[in-house]
Amino acid sequence: MTADTYITMQNDAWDAIAYRLWGEERLFVALLKANPEHLDTVLFPAGVELRVPLKPESAIKLELPPWM
Repeated sequence: MTADTYITMQNDAWDAIAYRLWGEERLFVALLKANPEHLDTVLFPAGVELRVPLKPESAIKLELPPWM
């Protein structure tokens, strides 16, 4: 495993991995884009190596609707 990879644990889900890596579940989309071969996976078995992109800068800002 390198700094830009993540090895899954049994029953890891995309949002849980994003939270573990970046502290925000909603950033799981960046993981999906970096690992298109696993798009059909909901819960991972242990030992799958995923590519981890840099934390998406555009996703760091929380864009609220105009009325908020």
